Amino acid sequence: MSKSNAFETDFLGLIFTATTIPLVASGIAGSLWLSLHFADPGEAGNQASSESDYLNYARQSVARTTAGWTVAGSAVTLTSSVSFPASSNVASTLTHFAIGTVSAGSTSMLFSGTVTPSITVNTNVTPRLTTGTNVTED
Repeated sequence: MSKSNAFETDFLGLIFTATTIPLVASGIAGSLWLSLHFADPGEAGNQASSESDYLNYARQSVARTTAGWTVAGSAVTLTSSVSFPASSNVASTLTHFAIGTVSAGSTSMLFSGTVTPSITVNTNVTPRLTTGTNVTED
């Protein structure tokens, strides 16, 4: 069984822009947290699975508003690029991102996706997710 296309849009609006779905759920203001990963965290993983750990790394918050996310049909994209702190040590390649509800820890992951192109992190490199970063419901 799958959701209707209209409900997929409503569901993504609820999660990403705190838009109320009448008679179903009320949106609550807040933020979602983006994380970077050096491997696919997988559907069974959590937000800390394969999460980057370079020195200075920290998850980045994005407001649950239309200023933070754009919902169109069954897809949601970042409205603006999100920069992570610059690396001051190890080299690694970041291939995935995840979206969750807290700033740190092994907590539930809402969505994950592939970073395209992957990000090679070396000293003084500032990883960035661009407005083309998206997730889909379907």
